[in-house]
Amino acid sequence: MQEKYWFLKNCRLLEQLEPSQLEWLESRCRMRRFPKSSSVYLPSDQADGVVLLAEGRVKICCITAEGKQSILTFVEPGELFGELALFDRSSREEFAEAVEASTVVLIPADALRKVIAESPALAMGVTRLVGLRRRRIERRLKYLLFHSNRDRIVNLLLELAEDHGVPGPDDIELRIKLSHQDLASIIGSTRESVTVILGKLQSEGMIRLGRRKIAICDLQKLAASVDAAPPQLAGEMSQRSNATAAVLPQNGPVAG
Repeated sequence: MQEKYWFLKNCRLLEQLEPSQLEWLESRCRMRRFPKSSSVYLPSDQADGVVLLAEGRVKICCITAEGKQSILTFVEPGELFGELALFDRSSREEFAEAVEASTVVLIPADALRKVIAESPALAMGVTRLVGLRRRRIERRLKYLLFHSNRDRIVNLLLELAEDHGVPGPDDIELRIKLSHQDLASIIGSTRESVTVILGKLQSEGMIRLGRRKIAICDLQKLAASVDAAPPQLAGEMSQRSNATAAVLPQNGPVAG
């Protein structure tokens, strides 16, 4: 299917592969569409494939011992997730959920491992992906254990600015739309605490709040409040294609 090839080719991690490698990989992939709030995969599903997000947005979550949802990360189009299937064939430990209607391409782990063996650059890219995600989770855990709710929120805003910040004339708008409950689930706090802290940051002139929108008005001041350096912004994102995939099988989690 031409759509699968196009999405693989436009994956930042796979764009360095030869056309013949992409075609071979595409022939072994499956494409699925998932409605908003549906599960892409669940804990205990067999980890037999890596997933490429083609369209939409997906969140990776786990459930705490208290039964609360903790958001580990958000996945944007063109990114791979579930990459630990390359190293461990056991069951998934986290779950992936479509935040909005999403299209994914399931890449069998065996097929991707074969391509990685043929491409040292891809092997390095996958290693870097795993390392960066692990470092981010470790950093968030450190703030969860040793810092106040306010510091956690500020550091999360800086992280979101780095990944999703779009500079404007007077501020930096975060492309990603998150509710106060979403933010609370990421930092291990409560919605009420997050609402209070965001209100204080707005009154201090560091951010501006809208309906599920946040803009950073003073990045330097925000970073200085937690003794951090201002992050390098994501900048203007390359415009994503509006090509729409054909109607695809729906409903039910992707196996693995």
